[in-house]
Amino acid sequence: MCQTVILCQKGPTLISQCIECRIINIWHNNVLLYFTPDDLNTFKNFTASLEPEECSFPFPDGQDRLILRTPNKDINFCFTDAEWLQFQIALEEAEYMRSIYEMLN
Repeated sequence: MCQTVILCQKGPTLISQCIECRIINIWHNNVLLYFTPDDLNTFKNFTASLEPEECSFPFPDGQDRLILRTPNKDINFCFTDAEWLQFQIALEEAEYMRSIYEMLN
């Protein structure tokens, strides 16, 4: 099992990195994503470029949610506005902390 350092935790999102293999884990509710440092940066830039009003749809509970599509058409993520904001902040803070850890090592 990897020894990890927590880069950021915001709401239901926790982002950590393995000290040895450098793989970055994003836990969001019951979803676990793995990224290399370069892939995380690409993912962060991609999500930051999304226009929420173009990706939001009404759900049966009456709330609009942003749909984050994946390369697999059967798997998509959905976020309320507040969850999306926390997710974006977590990605920014994790990237910042990752760069600090890189400088220290």
